[in-house]
Amino acid sequence: MITVNNLSLQFGGTTLFSRVDLQFTPGNCYGVIGANGSGKSSFLKILSGELDHTTGSIDIKPNVRMSVLKQDQNMYDQHMVIDTVIMGNLELYECGKEKDALYLKEDFSDADGILAAELEEKYAELGGWEAESDASQLLQGLGIPTSLHHSDMTALEPRQKVKVLLAQALFGKPDIILLDEPTNNLDVGSVVWLEDFLMDYEGTVIVVAHDRYFLNTVCTHIVDIDFEKIKMYVGNYDFWYDSSQLMQKLIKEKNKKNEDKISELEEFVRRFSANKSKSRQATSRKKLIEKIKIEEMPASTRRYPWVGFKMEREPGKDRLFVTDVSKTIDGVKVLDKVNFIMDKNDKIAFIGENENAITTMFQLLAGEMEPDEGEIKWGVSTSQAYFPKDNSELFKDGQLSIIDWIRQYSEDKRESYLRTFLGRMLFTGDDVYKEVRVLSGGEKVRCMLSKLMLSGSSVLLLDQPTNHLDLESVATLNNGLVDFKGNVILTTHDHQLIQTMANRIIEFTNDGIIDRAMTYDEYVETVKAEHSA
Repeated sequence: MITVNNLSLQFGGTTLFSRVDLQFTPGNCYGVIGANGSGKSSFLKILSGELDHTTGSIDIKPNVRMSVLKQDQNMYDQHMVIDTVIMGNLELYECGKEKDALYLKEDFSDADGILAAELEEKYAELGGWEAESDASQLLQGLGIPTSLHHSDMTALEPRQKVKVLLAQALFGKPDIILLDEPTNNLDVGSVVWLEDFLMDYEGTVIVVAHDRYFLNTVCTHIVDIDFEKIKMYVGNYDFWYDSSQLMQKLIKEKNKKNEDKISELEEFVRRFSANKSKSRQATSRKKLIEKIKIEEMPASTRRYPWVGFKMEREPGKDRLFVTDVSKTIDGVKVLDKVNFIMDKNDKIAFIGENENAITTMFQLLAGEMEPDEGEIKWGVSTSQAYFPKDNSELFKDGQLSIIDWIRQYSEDKRESYLRTFLGRMLFTGDDVYKEVRVLSGGEKVRCMLSKLMLSGSSVLLLDQPTNHLDLESVATLNNGLVDFKGNVILTTHDHQLIQTMANRIIEFTNDGIIDRAMTYDEYVETVKAEHSA
């Protein structure tokens, strides 16, 4: 379906990838992975024709329709929701509009009648008569109620607009679908629906995603951008990861054996090259040394930070009591009589479509605002560290360097200590003197995680900590939270992080909260069963 030949891409003299040869075929889902800045989104843009490549060619069979997930949430604000979805097949949409405009003509001529008949035939062939019902099914699957289908896009919230654009990309059975971060801001029900849709899809799907669970569920192949190369592997993300780690280990072990052999031979040459009786052996070993090749490990673009949380002191039995908490913001009651108790071994995941309610709950727990009614009571021996969803307030002094920013939160002010600490979070050399105002989203998140690690708190409050992080950083954070001996309250869109860390799920609904002592996978199965009942 898509053939990539000798593809390369350069930006400002920097090579992102070169000499790429790949084939993408129908019935498969390809997950594109790589470090931040490696060129994942650029690769998708090259495939869609939005971005020119430096060398090589992209060959796509004729009469193949490609659909791309749009990133601009506001580009369809002048259109109805249902029309925006149908625009996923632009030929169908324009045919329908032309046909409707023709029938509205006051001076409808014989020529217009002939054209109308041709348009009717074309419209039927393109599936026009089923277009609205097909679009409606996609929207409902993604959680957009029918009451909004004929509303203008301007009436929708940002998260709903994202779902409409996703429905647009999936509409009309395209031959190829390109999706850049399709699970961002999707609730659990929508992600599960999307997974099922893609697993049943018969065309070619190429997707960039940071959700490891999603990649494991839908992908038949992994396309890895690293070492300035793009290579394709059969299998899902976990299979690729385990295989790549094994390969790296085997190469290192082989190199170590070769290095040991070379050292042994070189020592023999040094000892006996001047000895006439041994000179012939020394010469033969010299030649053998030249034949042994050390396979150089390429400098990977992947970098793994170190994330680990330790409590300064073990808290007592009482951890957290939330009693009848209510909060109204801008005239809207966001929380209404919320009750729950956190026990000693709890690691809780907050989930739900109402992210405003979840963020408000975090702000109340962190003491950034007070409840209108009810009480939040922390155990006297607990200490809390908060990772806010919006960190702009913490970086408002943009002229601070990274090292001076983190110094504010460290008892040990020595530069040597701070440098060592920041180095584990991938800030090395002169990076530590960068002003925080120029940091990327991912760099700011790593600074925030550093602040949390320095706190020594017994309870971690994390509102969307995986936003802006690459797969490697998410995996490291995941491990750090699993190993942490204290309590965690977290919300994230990363399925695997919730599944491996949380033993309790609290869902925020329009009618309050639903508190379940179970894993995330058990919760998903419960929700599926409830919806099918």
